[in-house]
Amino acid sequence: MSEGMNFELTEDQQLIRKSVAELAARFDDHYWMEKDQAHEFPTEFYDAIAAGGWLGMTIPEEYGGHGLGITEATILAEEVARSGGAMNAASAIHMSIFGMQPVVVFGSEEMKRATLPRIVNGDLHVCFGVTEPGAGLDTSRITTSAKRDGDHYVVNGRKVWISKALESEKILLLTRTTPRDEAAKPTDGLTLFLTDIDRDHVDIRPIKKMGRNAVSSNEVFIDDLRIPVEDRIGEEGKGFSYILHGLNPERMLIAAEALGIGRVALDRAVKYANERVVFDRPIGKNQGIAFPLADSLARLDAAELILRKATWLYDNGQSCGREANMAKYLCADAGFDAADRALQTHGGMGYSEEYNISRFFRESRLMKIAPVSQEMILNFLAANVLGLPKSY
Repeated sequence: MSEGMNFELTEDQQLIRKSVAELAARFDDHYWMEKDQAHEFPTEFYDAIAAGGWLGMTIPEEYGGHGLGITEATILAEEVARSGGAMNAASAIHMSIFGMQPVVVFGSEEMKRATLPRIVNGDLHVCFGVTEPGAGLDTSRITTSAKRDGDHYVVNGRKVWISKALESEKILLLTRTTPRDEAAKPTDGLTLFLTDIDRDHVDIRPIKKMGRNAVSSNEVFIDDLRIPVEDRIGEEGKGFSYILHGLNPERMLIAAEALGIGRVALDRAVKYANERVVFDRPIGKNQGIAFPLADSLARLDAAELILRKATWLYDNGQSCGREANMAKYLCADAGFDAADRALQTHGGMGYSEEYNISRFFRESRLMKIAPVSQEMILNFLAANVLGLPKSY
């Protein structure tokens, strides 16, 4: 950073923020409440984002994208969540914005040409199939197996918490090609595919859940799914390292989404505290209301700074594990606290579905769990940054 520290967004970045905010504002609270309650994918919103060219932000230009960095992607994600769409909006486009990174970096030229332009124009929905019921956060324990059979692999197993599986044509699927006890190390022997979801061999069942109901989360049962060798990403057995490539940017994207929810929740709380009169004065005059909101402002601003540092490091090719994990940790905390305080500010009305605050509350709570829990981030920081002995 030879030119000294610079906290200003470039003109292009400011334009992205403004344009995305204007587009997202076309979809109001009523739209998101209806989609959430009907458990219906926000197709109109997704199509509008695609038509605006935003899905291809981080896809290289030769495949129709903009070739921009994670900084721009996080600005987009934050504005989408901040519009009031929260996680329903962000999750509808999350995989398209960032999730194809393993394909961009390690996929064959044929695979890139066949899929990336379709991601950009919104025509292709993809889900990410890693998590399994028996493995949780210990990815080395996945048991979904891919067995080579001539020029195909035959896959059997189960995945869980697979967002957008119902809406998706393809799945980015992590499998085990070498049994864990035969691999040199636990994370070896995992192989990544991008393949069609053949509904004759893949059973998808939505999970009933607390929030973010416009975008499905699913259990996926895979039964003798035949995958052509061409659908493999990179080399057999190297899948874990390919996935690692995307973990830091994903944490930054999630952090930005949590930040966006915190911001919109705080905005709504301030508006309500200015308008709601009890005991002949606006409730915002009471420090019991004002101080928590001011505190949330400070915490959101501080969390945003570490996120900005993380994305700058990544886009400048520097190591960013520490900052990416901290950004996710701090933004998730600050975002949820802001939503919780917004709900408290609204009192009984916050608990009612009419004000949408309960939706922000439910969806911001998710960010402390997914895609990695706050506790696992503290594990990472303790062992990898502080140098404390690993606990597991």
